[in-house]
Order: sequence, then structure tokens, then C-alpha cells
Amino acid sequence: MKKSSLLLIASLLLVGCHSTSKDEKYNNMSPNDIYMQGVKNVERKNYTQAIEDFEALESRYPFGDYADKAQLGAVYSYYLNEDYPSALPAVERFIRMYPRHPNVDYAYYMKGVIHFSEAMGFFSRYLPMEREDRDPTPAKKALGVFTLLTQQYPNSPYANDAKQRIIYLRNLVAQNELVAARFYLEKGAYVAAVNRASYVITNFDGSPSLAEALSIMVEAYRELGMTDLANDSYRVLMLNYPDSPFAQEVS
Repeated sequence: MKKSSLLLIASLLLVGCHSTSKDEKYNNMSPNDIYMQGVKNVERKNYTQAIEDFEALESRYPFGDYADKAQLGAVYSYYLNEDYPSALPAVERFIRMYPRHPNVDYAYYMKGVIHFSEAMGFFSRYLPMEREDRDPTPAKKALGVFTLLTQQYPNSPYANDAKQRIIYLRNLVAQNELVAARFYLEKGAYVAAVNRASYVITNFDGSPSLAEALSIMVEAYRELGMTDLANDSYRVLMLNYPDSPFAQEVS
């Protein structure tokens, strides 16, 4: 046998031994023992160890009574560990495997919270810089998941929190669009400015950003020489937000 083949076999055996040794600590533990150990590690903020516990539980008892609990425990542990790239596929897997689970509303809630946390990390890094090219995708995804949760599971104990997050996210995404609209307006890209402002008006009814969106449309249409559209936008602005500083800016 070639030396390279022997080395490959030896390395595989070593990996197998390491994996077996790592799992040996669970040999004399019941499913409940493993689960409770994972819970305790979460409480102690030992999230990496908790993930190992929950994944070992599911791996050892994939069809047992604790399989679903193990998956949700891993999702929560990944989230607390701020490992969102691992948390997201884990929660999506749970939803696929248990679409009628009594706690599937919680799974959707966690999916929204994971996207929400991604969005907060993104916006906290870039919003103060007022970059026009920020990607609001995580915020929009969170908005979609929370909306689905409140519509399909209106009696869920997580619905009220989801509604509050929806309000916050709507305002956040709308403001992000207006940062881009302002940028295009200042650069003379008036059609792009109109499109961004129009998107806010169409999709975020009731948002505090509507007055600013209308004022941007007024300015952009004036620059484009579209007097009728500029006047229409100004009329709507004055009718709904006569005391807004944005109305005064374009008067």
C-alpha cells in the first residue's frame, strides 16, 4: 500500500477517535440529562458548550422526544453567541421540519429577531456615516418575518413584541431610503431621488418620514421641469403636513 494511502487512513482514524472521545461524555447521560445540561450552560452563558450539548442530543436521538427541543435550544444558543450565520439556517431547518409544531410561532419570532439583530449591527456601523449605499436587506427580511408572524399567529405571545419591532423597522428602512434619496437629489440624479422617495410613500404609510419624502419629490420634480407633478406633491405635503419643517423648505 502506498505511503500516502496509509497517511490518509491514519488521519481518518485519528479524526474518528477524536470525535468519539469528544462524545463519550454523553454516553451515560439520558436525553433529559443532556438537555438540562444544555439549558444550564445557556444560563451560565457557556453558549459554545450549550450548542455542543444540544447538537449532541439531536445527533444521538434524532427521532426522540427531545429532537425538536434540541434544535430550538441550538438556535437560541447560536443567537446568544451572536453567531447569526449559524442561527439562521438552524431556525429555518426547524420550520421546514416542524411546520405545524406548537412552538413554530417561536421559531418564526427567532428568525425575525436574528434578522433584526443583523440589521441593528449593520445600521449601527453605517448609519452615522450616512452612506447612500447601505444594504437594508436584513431589516427588510426581519420586517417580512415579523409581519408574517403577526398575520398567521395573531394570538402568539410573541405577536405584540413583533408589532413593536415592525414599527421600528418600518421607520428605520424608510429613513434609510430617504438618506439615499437625499444623496441622489444632491448629485442631480433627480429620477432616482423621486423613485426612492416614492417607494417610501407607497410602502410606509404612516411613517414619520413621509413629509420628508414628499418634499424630496417636490424638489426633484421642480428640477426636472415637471411642474404639475411638483405642484401635486406640494399640495399633498401641505394638506397632510402643513407645519412640517420640510414643508417650509419647499414653500
